[in-house]
Amino acid sequence: MRILHTADWHLGDRLGRIDRTDDLRKAVERVADYCKQENVDVLLVAGDLFSELARPDGLRETIRHWQSVFSPFLESGGTILTLTGNHDNENFCQTLVSAMSLASPTVGKPGETVPPGRLYLAADPTFIRLEDRMRGFPVQFVLMPYPTPHRFLRGETGLKYGSPEEKNALLVSAWADALREIRAHPKYDLKAPSVLGAHVHVHGSTIGPSLFRITVEEDVVVEGAELPNQFDYVALGHIHKPQWLGAEHMRYCGSIERLDLGEQADQKGVILVDIGPDGRNGEPVVLPLQATPIYEVVVLDPAEDIPRLRAEYPSANNDLVNLQIRYTAGKDQLEDVLRDLDKIFPRWYARDWKETGALGPTLVSPATGGGKGFGETVHEYLTQELIQHDEAERDAILKIADGLLKEMES
Repeated sequence: MRILHTADWHLGDRLGRIDRTDDLRKAVERVADYCKQENVDVLLVAGDLFSELARPDGLRETIRHWQSVFSPFLESGGTILTLTGNHDNENFCQTLVSAMSLASPTVGKPGETVPPGRLYLAADPTFIRLEDRMRGFPVQFVLMPYPTPHRFLRGETGLKYGSPEEKNALLVSAWADALREIRAHPKYDLKAPSVLGAHVHVHGSTIGPSLFRITVEEDVVVEGAELPNQFDYVALGHIHKPQWLGAEHMRYCGSIERLDLGEQADQKGVILVDIGPDGRNGEPVVLPLQATPIYEVVVLDPAEDIPRLRAEYPSANNDLVNLQIRYTAGKDQLEDVLRDLDKIFPRWYARDWKETGALGPTLVSPATGGGKGFGETVHEYLTQELIQHDEAERDAILKIADGLLKEMES
């Protein structure tokens, strides 16, 4: 059985003012291409399919895109196994699970052999079997979603905790208990080939410079020293930096795209692994994914730096750029500087500017030569930063900002 391990798609995500939908869909399409090229039997997505920033209409379009991209894979008998991560909306995913259970009610029964050619989503700890399409031998799959109180702490006792640290300790224990219970289930065969898919922070993993909306102090960190001995392959999601832990068959595959500046040096990819009737065949293989360049550009002297940047980055139309700008009033016109940089880096996702003689952004009107007031400066700054947002959303934010500024002035 050939398995392709991927995770952390974050479909519908944004980076600053940039909608990442097209970037992420292209990455998903490359994953689908690998499914075809490598004759994959099972696509295992280890959590965080969706971004918490995704809107309902975006989720609908995302699922429609899945359908068009993966229909050939499913129709040929391929199977997609997925599980929920910390960024997946629990209510939305649970609704999906309930709907899919109507079409495949056996998924709710631990240890049942499920039919191929379908997508399965685990919102709770799940134990299923799949048969190899060619030779018919069974492979056990244990799917462990991200440990949240709703998923792992049952009853009033489990939901009573006095601090985040106490809650995390309860979740670490509950995660280990749930895994132990599955492996002790009467239908679980300790000698049969088995694969674990989990969205979790395993002790000893390297986060790297990017936390991608993970707070280390609040994250749930589980022990995983025994996992390589218990499973023929451990497919992990949650940490975006690709790596293996303890053994080469226990891996974080990493995200399918660079999602913030901390991932600028990451080489993205997916992992291919073969499971036979006696366990894993050979070592896992990394298949590369092309990722969008993301970097920071610092402008210290616009008159010198902008011509240089124009020559150094002639094809930066798709790059994601964080702009840090310094300018000198009376020498540089900020509006012209921003306009020139926008032409070089049209997909800048964040920018910050400071006048060399001031502590913060200052806009000077060339017509009057006078400085703008604080409130006017803030309003103009927000208007520019929100230019790509929905009009109603932009107006609502500006209304709140104007109200706060009035309170400060009174």
